[in-house]
Amino acid sequence: MLLDTPICDFGWKAPDFTLKNPYGDAFTMSEHLGEKGLLIMFICNHCPYVKAIATRLAKDTQQLMAEGINVLAVMSNDYQTVDADSPANMLRFAEQHGFSFPYLVDEDQQVGKQYGAVCTPDFFGFNHLGELQYRGRLDDARLQDDPNREPELVNAMQMIAAINKGPKQQTASMGCSIKWR
Repeated sequence: MLLDTPICDFGWKAPDFTLKNPYGDAFTMSEHLGEKGLLIMFICNHCPYVKAIATRLAKDTQQLMAEGINVLAVMSNDYQTVDADSPANMLRFAEQHGFSFPYLVDEDQQVGKQYGAVCTPDFFGFNHLGELQYRGRLDDARLQDDPNREPELVNAMQMIAAINKGPKQQTASMGCSIKWR
């Protein structure tokens, strides 16, 4: 089912969490909330929308991390029902697309629910205080690769890093619904 993300609730405080990657290494959100902010994104392996942007997502997040903006990805789908999203497949998908950010398993789906994540991809851009400043899309290229695309997520995160505020105009991300138990 195709869904759009809600509009940004500016200033909403990010709930802390600790999740593990498929190797069992734990990552705590508050430890990644750096001076230039934090991007938390809800993604999965099987969604055609995530697959379509995966290469651009890897490139854009590498740029953000190089600029000191931290990035965490969370997979909240019920992988017992959708085997393509299993931890083993998360490792393959991340390697295939060159993800350099931690890709975490939301085993009990609590983080997805706390954040109100609705689809994959769903992007949450926080300032250094953990206040939501961006809930938009990756770019304006949609499902196509476009060398002239507007990198809306990168631009928003750079703005948040510089002035702690995100752009007032944001276009919702769209994607597949999260597969809840």
